[in-house]
Amino acid sequence: MSHPFSLSGRTALVTGATSGLGYEMALALAQAGARVLVNGRTPERADAAARRICEQAGADGAQGLSFDVADFSAAETALDGAGPIDILVNNAGARDRRAFFDLDTAALTRLLEAMVLGPALLCRRLGRDMVERGHGRIINVTSIAGPLARAGDAGYTTAKGGLEALTRALAAEFGPHGVTVNAIAPGYFATAPNAAMAGDPQVGDWLARRTALGRWGRPEEIAGAAVFLASDAASYVTGHVLAVDGGYLAHF
Repeated sequence: MSHPFSLSGRTALVTGATSGLGYEMALALAQAGARVLVNGRTPERADAAARRICEQAGADGAQGLSFDVADFSAAETALDGAGPIDILVNNAGARDRRAFFDLDTAALTRLLEAMVLGPALLCRRLGRDMVERGHGRIINVTSIAGPLARAGDAGYTTAKGGLEALTRALAAEFGPHGVTVNAIAPGYFATAPNAAMAGDPQVGDWLARRTALGRWGRPEEIAGAAVFLASDAASYVTGHVLAVDGGYLAHF
């Protein structure tokens, strides 16, 4: 009997996996035995990340797959030769921190295409095959900015809230066919895009008061949630949003 967290024999696609949380999730899936398609917008970055994962995981279980999730025709072309995919992790995203009245139509459209429409079309493209085979795992990376909001970030909050709603909708639609659809909602992680905030002592002091664990998350701390939701250990979990936030949502 295989280990319940083993992903041996499975193929996973992780979008936005060349750095940060996406990279850590892709690495963890490879370490659990999956063959991982490491997505990035350029072949150079995707291939380089895949090579690092192979070195760290001690296997040849990763390869680059380059396309922009907001360009679905490019995604379709890239996926044509990828073979069956058992696990989809929709992690790629975008940021545009501006007040709502400063966020023009083109900017708002880019956010929604990257974080709602792109993932939705990938779910349709890969989910169809999962449904036909009677098994699959879809993991959408949302945010604690889905259920919570702050001034000056309306576009991101709107997009992540939409992705959370898509998670519930597809869980209901795909569930009877053996496909689970869940989400991971990260809190404050000290990744490269957050480097300025992570280096700000005032933000650190605020998180020490605001989170139950009293600190920033380390990027590698997202990995276990992805492996769990992708594995047979989570076979009866669907439509769920797993917050990995150091207790941010539970603490005040």
